[in-house]
Amino acid sequence: MRLSRTQDEGSASVEFLGAGVLLLVPLVYLMLCLAQLQGAAFAVEGASRSAALAAARAPDAVTGAARAEAAIAVALADFGVDAGTMHAAVACDPDCGSVGALVRASVSVDVPLPFLPEVRVLPIEATAVVPVPRFPPGER
Repeated sequence: MRLSRTQDEGSASVEFLGAGVLLLVPLVYLMLCLAQLQGAAFAVEGASRSAALAAARAPDAVTGAARAEAAIAVALADFGVDAGTMHAAVACDPDCGSVGALVRASVSVDVPLPFLPEVRVLPIEATAVVPVPRFPPGER
């Protein structure tokens, strides 16, 4: 017994391509968004840790603030994050010069989503706390 051929022969490949494109475009966009957010998360975590270490190992508060700012700029540049959207704060409890004082560095950036206007941003923030060492670097 022979079946007759129908009009929709060969349309499965067209439907597969149509459905594949409809599913693939949002998946690629999701991957781009997640990659950008993950890169920003790594950047702010590294920037906050580097800033806290730089401020804790500085001889005074003024030098510590300058070193922390430079460390944040380098860490964000390593990951390609725009430093213009960055907000940072470095604080010492109780005093930056005293041994055992805690240096807290917080860094946050606003991450724009790809292909969307600049109004659509997600904030990413990280905080690191480092104690001031007993012996200054170079005396060990």
